[in-house]
Amino acid sequence: MTDEANQVTDPFDLTGRIALITGGGRGLGRQMTEAFASHGADVVIASRKLDVLETAAAEIGDATGRQVTPIQCHVGHWEQTTALVDEVYERFGRIDILVNNAGMSPVYERLSEVSEALWDKVFDVNLKGPFRLATLVAERMKSAGRGSIINLSSTASVKPGAAEIPYGAAKAGINNLSVGLAKTFGPEVRVNTLMPGPFRTDISDAWDWEMIEREMKRLPMRRVGEPNEIVGAALLLASDAGSYITGSTIKVDGGMSEVVGGG
Repeated sequence: MTDEANQVTDPFDLTGRIALITGGGRGLGRQMTEAFASHGADVVIASRKLDVLETAAAEIGDATGRQVTPIQCHVGHWEQTTALVDEVYERFGRIDILVNNAGMSPVYERLSEVSEALWDKVFDVNLKGPFRLATLVAERMKSAGRGSIINLSSTASVKPGAAEIPYGAAKAGINNLSVGLAKTFGPEVRVNTLMPGPFRTDISDAWDWEMIEREMKRLPMRRVGEPNEIVGAALLLASDAGSYITGSTIKVDGGMSEVVGGG
C-alpha cells in the first residue's frame, strides 16, 4: 500500500470550511471559535458588541493562523440577521457550519413583573434570531449539498428554575426547532442541539455562588463546567465525525438535567 493510502483522515478536520458563530466573541462562543479555527476553519463571529468581536478575532486569528472575521449584528433583529447572512455569502461564497450560540436571560424580581418588552427581547434573541439565521442558511446549504447547524439550548428548556422561565420557554423552542429543521433540510443538512448546563463564563459572575455550590453537590460531576468543555461536543456536531447525527440533543451539563432543575 502507498503512504497516501495508509494516511488516516482526521474526521474532526475542518480545513477549508467556513463557520458562522453568533456570540462568538466571548464565553462558550469564543471557545467554539478557537476550536473550529484550530481545526482548520475560517470563522465569522457576530454579536452586538463589535469591540469584543474585534479583540477576539485578532487574538484567535494570531493564535491559529486562520481568518476570523468580526461582523456586528443584533440577532434579535430580523433585518440584521438577513444582512449578516448576505454579507457572509458575499465575502466567502458559502457557510458550511452555523452555530446559533447568542442568547440572553435577563434577571427579574417576580414573574408578574416581567414586561412585554422583556419577554419579546428574550424570545427575539433566543428563538426568533436562530430561526431566521438557520432557515436562511439551511436553504443554501441544501442547495450546496452539505452543511451543519448547531443550535444552543439549555437545561432550563427542560427543567427551568424560577429565575429563568421566559428563557427556558424560548430554549424549549430551540429544541423543537432543531428537530423540525433536521427533517426539513436533511439529508444534506444536519441540524442538532447542544444543551449546556451551568458553565463558568463572564455571565456566571452574577450568579449566587453559595446557591450554585449547594446545587453542584447533587450533580454527578459535582461542579460547573469550564468553557473549554463545550468544545468536544461542538466539534463532533460540526465535523464529519458526526456525519450520522441529526435532529439530536447532546447534553453537556455534568448530569444536571437528570438531577435538578435549572440551566
